[in-house]
Amino acid sequence: MIRSLLVYRTVVEQGSFTRAGEKLFLTQSSVSRIIEALEEEYGVRLLDRTTKSVRPTAAGKIVYHYAVSALTRDSETRQQLRELRDEPAGLLSIGAGFTYGEYILPHAIAAFIRRYPLVQPKITIMNSGRIARRVSEGILQLGIVEGDITVDGIIRMPFAEDELVVVVPPQHRLAQTPEIGLADLANEPWILRESGSAIRQIVDRVFSDHHIAPNRLMEFGSSQIIKASVIAGLGIAMMSEWSIRSEVRQGLLVPLRLRNYPVISNFCCVIAASEFQPKVVTVFRDFLTEFRIPESSHV
Repeated sequence: MIRSLLVYRTVVEQGSFTRAGEKLFLTQSSVSRIIEALEEEYGVRLLDRTTKSVRPTAAGKIVYHYAVSALTRDSETRQQLRELRDEPAGLLSIGAGFTYGEYILPHAIAAFIRRYPLVQPKITIMNSGRIARRVSEGILQLGIVEGDITVDGIIRMPFAEDELVVVVPPQHRLAQTPEIGLADLANEPWILRESGSAIRQIVDRVFSDHHIAPNRLMEFGSSQIIKASVIAGLGIAMMSEWSIRSEVRQGLLVPLRLRNYPVISNFCCVIAASEFQPKVVTVFRDFLTEFRIPESSHV
């Protein structure tokens, strides 16, 4: 049946028995016999044939979509069976939030590929909520998110911690004070990530816990522009320590910690809530729990 569905799908996509036969290395008569047997199996005519083209009937369109789905599942099953015998290989589609995706994931992927060179990573960077939704929809195989993400149909597993710090330029009045109270910054202009991002959720919770409502807020959509804006003196921000390491080393930003209130978040791996996962996904998930960036890396 799988072979018949492959032939049928190819005929529909090529719009021709002859071109389908050429693509599948079959004679036109062989293709015709397979299609006729499939029509007999389903008891309906699947294709409208003219001298110039072949088009699916209404019933044929239904069978075409079934064929595409069945052939995809067959390919995935064969891949999983191969993986039982072999090392991880093939496509690994990963989505990551901005902090992990831009500052840590490149190092993790490089180390993973050195260990498993047959893996082909495909990386998508976007905010954590969208990543989780795409995993639940099957668009991504694995996601790396931060913060409290609640989406149906996923499994969420913390694997590393992230600390957030207040960042100010070196000339700021509190730059020489390593620990501060948030009330000291209530009247400062704050630069925040957009609503819906994991970092913004954490910062909003910190403000709520300290009963602080800053008078001046700006929203920017990327960590890079927030850092550049703080350096330029436009305001202050709360950011992941990972994202500012390079600027701190260069003396462009100063990190400040909140007194008696460490702001700790978790990086979490999310996968679809399914009994079966491709081997490449489970191996990468386990790899994340052990991965540490070497001290010599310039993050």
